[in-house]
Amino acid sequence: MMLTIVDFRRHKAAYPSLVRSKNSTSGAEEIVSHILQKVKTNGDDALRYYSKKIDRVKITHIKVPQKEIIDARRHGDKGFISILIESAKNIRKFHEQQRRKNWKIKVGSASELQQVFRPIQKVGVYVPGGKAAYPSTVLMNVIPALVAGVKDIHLVSPPDKNGKIHPDVLLAASLLGIKNIYRVGGAQAIAALAYGTKSIPAVDKIVGPGNIFVAMAKRMVYGIVGIDSFAGPSEVVILADHSADPLFVASDLLAQAEHDENASSILVTTSVTFAKNVLSELNNIVVGLPRREIIRESLINNGKIFIVRSLNQGIELVNELAPEHLEIITKAARNHAKKIQHAGSIFLGNYSPVALGDYFAGPNHVLPTGRTARFSSPLTVDDFVTKSSVTQYSKNKMERSAEKIALFAEREGLTAHALSLRLRGAGKK
Repeated sequence: MMLTIVDFRRHKAAYPSLVRSKNSTSGAEEIVSHILQKVKTNGDDALRYYSKKIDRVKITHIKVPQKEIIDARRHGDKGFISILIESAKNIRKFHEQQRRKNWKIKVGSASELQQVFRPIQKVGVYVPGGKAAYPSTVLMNVIPALVAGVKDIHLVSPPDKNGKIHPDVLLAASLLGIKNIYRVGGAQAIAALAYGTKSIPAVDKIVGPGNIFVAMAKRMVYGIVGIDSFAGPSEVVILADHSADPLFVASDLLAQAEHDENASSILVTTSVTFAKNVLSELNNIVVGLPRREIIRESLINNGKIFIVRSLNQGIELVNELAPEHLEIITKAARNHAKKIQHAGSIFLGNYSPVALGDYFAGPNHVLPTGRTARFSSPLTVDDFVTKSSVTQYSKNKMERSAEKIALFAEREGLTAHALSLRLRGAGKK
């Protein structure tokens, strides 16, 4: 049995026992700090040095030539290109609903307040690579930036042993019109985007997932640039009753676990029988999966099945866990979803697995992890815009308001503020 069953019907264990232990980041912090400083000081030379030292590859040209990008599209699998195009269409359609419009309100004659939205000028996108390819990361991070109106997008991704970025990543970027692509990864790529080098310009914001070194680098350059989030290991919680298909639930738990050994897969159900059926299906499937060793370690370390006395108690537990992904497979899934307070992305019913959202449906798969769904949200178009407020008072409105605002300022001991107001209220002497 790979998942621990916890009977939650009669008692509620202390919350910390429900979550996986955090890996220490102290070692990574020291390494990343050193890399950041080297790239800041030595630029491209440092990028080449770390590519050779860490990725075991010698990089001559850091920027990918246009010919390489064009060739990836020209020689790309036509069927896969068609899938990418349809997926990109769905993602764009969803994110176009998030567009903001400038607005203003009148607060008197010739006086108004406004809020103005502007796209961020330069964005850096990190796409994991090396041993695997993640074109879905390209789509999910680039499309909302394009919808927001960002014109200058720079994509970095670690090369393989031959110094090449996977053609599927280049293909996805090409379909979106991205031309600035660089064969560099790790903390050094984040440093390049933050500080700028001869080959890679400094950007205003960095988005995209990565390993602990990438995540730590993003955290450490925050303030110099903006970042999307400090993402941890991926996680799913499935709230299920007797209407759920145990085979589907088992496959979704396995899909989550195959991310890596630190991924978290949790089932919350009212039925012991259903839980046992899921375990049976899971054990049958896992033996045929190529990543079964990763899955087993993930489930043993971080997999749990909680037996609850009612779906209401299950919902309470879900809200406590605040998961990145939440599947609700119950007879009244939509009604139960209304009671959810904290979750990154919610999937309803037997036919809406997390994998659908990972690639195709439209909502973004860059989501808050580690209970941060209590206060943060999925990546959206808003992440790629800045907002400015605009205030304009007429002479008459200022004169009518000056004295009471000056009294407010004096209440806080700021007499120069009060003077600034009174001079306008009384007119220049």
